[in-house]
Amino acid sequence: MAKVRDVYDYLNQIAPFDLQESYDNAGLLIGNFDNTVSAVLVCLDSTPEVVTEAIERGANLIVAHHPIIFSGLKSITGSNYIEETIILAIKNNINIIAIHTNLDNILTNGVNEKIAQQLGLTNLKILSPLNDEGQLGAGIIGELSKSMTESQFIDSLKKSMELKVVRHTKFIDRDIRKVAVCGGSGSFLLEKAITQQADAFITADFKYHQFFDADGQLVIFDIGHYESEKYTIELLVDLIKNKFSNFATHYTKHITNPVFYN
Repeated sequence: MAKVRDVYDYLNQIAPFDLQESYDNAGLLIGNFDNTVSAVLVCLDSTPEVVTEAIERGANLIVAHHPIIFSGLKSITGSNYIEETIILAIKNNINIIAIHTNLDNILTNGVNEKIAQQLGLTNLKILSPLNDEGQLGAGIIGELSKSMTESQFIDSLKKSMELKVVRHTKFIDRDIRKVAVCGGSGSFLLEKAITQQADAFITADFKYHQFFDADGQLVIFDIGHYESEKYTIELLVDLIKNKFSNFATHYTKHITNPVFYN
């Protein structure tokens, strides 16, 4: 039978945990490497509802994108959703692995490649490489099979990423062919996208004044944090299912996006 360590080691082969950013907290956050895996539940965010779902579905391992423990905890009393999640998981012997910025910082089988595939981009390259090999680093840049007008592109973007709304900068009356992508908070890559002559930059969490920094050189499409990363669940489910056949791997039924639109 597979152990938690086996799943961790496999994920480490796909996206080494030492590739995570210095501020991150990816890895085994709750549980024991020697626990036998009964089933896996994959999610973006570990919440009390997700842990309850894991219990109900007989899954004793949660693989999440976002770490439930991100900063130091001085007490665990159940006073907020983070502490509630931790207590519920420990009480019910639920193991939790987070695979976060290390999954952002790879080209193949990473968060950004999954987005690029949804968009139909080809000729993919790391937007901000960590080394000369170009397989590791932040963001991705690629090309559409054919150019689109800005209006055509936003319609295509909404359809391919299943979006209700998109925040964006002013259209600059230029066809879009070259597209930069960063799942989650990607404003730090705007200059890289401009330097590499992207026509569009798709990411999330741009602040008001940061939109000015596009300066008419490309169009920023801020699609939302959850929305940009939601296909990461599908990515992880497929990877784990293809590797392990002796336990079930489930998609969470919970949409953990804390942002609502009306």
